[in-house]
Amino acid sequence: MQQWDKIKEEGLAIIRHADNLSRIEQVRIDLLGKKGQIQDLMKQMKDLDNHQKPLFGKMVNELKQLFEEEISIKKNELEETKILTDLKKDQIDISLDGDDALVAQLHPLTIVQKEVESIFMNMGYQIVEGPEVELDLYNFERANIPMNHPARDMQDTFYIDLQWLLRTHTTAIQTRVLETKANNLPIKVICPGKTYRRDDDDATHSHQFTQMEGLVVGEGINLADLKGTLEMMVKKLFGESRTIRLRPSYFQFTEPSMEVDVSCFNCNGLGCHICKKTGWIEILGAGMVHPKVLEMAGIDFRKYSGFAFGMGVERVAMLKYGIDDIRNFYLNDMRFLSNFDRFE
Repeated sequence: MQQWDKIKEEGLAIIRHADNLSRIEQVRIDLLGKKGQIQDLMKQMKDLDNHQKPLFGKMVNELKQLFEEEISIKKNELEETKILTDLKKDQIDISLDGDDALVAQLHPLTIVQKEVESIFMNMGYQIVEGPEVELDLYNFERANIPMNHPARDMQDTFYIDLQWLLRTHTTAIQTRVLETKANNLPIKVICPGKTYRRDDDDATHSHQFTQMEGLVVGEGINLADLKGTLEMMVKKLFGESRTIRLRPSYFQFTEPSMEVDVSCFNCNGLGCHICKKTGWIEILGAGMVHPKVLEMAGIDFRKYSGFAFGMGVERVAMLKYGIDDIRNFYLNDMRFLSNFDRFE
């Protein structure tokens, strides 16, 4: 009992001098644990007289409660100090200049596709997409390319089985549109999408490429409407000074059919290496929708007519940006892709 005040003062001093959470936990174990000072005091009760035990037990319990309260207070202080220290360490100086945000570039094919889509949407066209795995019916039959037709060999198709294939042109989208909208004319659609053909990849060819086709069907649609539409598109894509030239050709889907050339934007028609000294660059194929195609879709070809056109997006992008190798589009080379501005 004579050492009571000394035990109390030493215990409180140890608690108050603890300077971190690990230390205060060790102090708690030393004072209040199973082998701590309070437990040692309780063990001494067996050596006391019976009339001394109640007073001694009361004093030990009071000391225990005091130590518990002081440890709790000290622990809270240390926890608060740690939180403030961590916050200060992780503090961000908002006055510092931030890093420039990396903004992804659109792919040049996406830029051209969006630009063409925007041109035609402003002329009242709808954008329609279709499946890349297509039925022979829509890819060939409804496009006036029946079985054993030599044009099938030109397509060099990836067949899955006798009925299914990877579409060789986005004309397959047009034949589906003609069927679904046969009773809801007129039709004005633009059909973008990937297409596939067996081809050896080189600077100007790829087994996978992107097409964009247009289709208009209604009453009184004629060749002049097609020519005016294509002139508008070419001027928007390549510049107001560009002109187009129509040359007779043959496509199964259209009759009459034509190849469409644009005046060379490098030499203004004088002749250069880009236009092969001709002054013209071929950009797409077009024509009036074949009456048989309309008939197969359930449209009266005696009352309705239409035109269709199709272009390779890679072809347009190569001409627009002066790219000499189609394989650049598929290499994912950031040095190449970073040259193109985002389309707004």
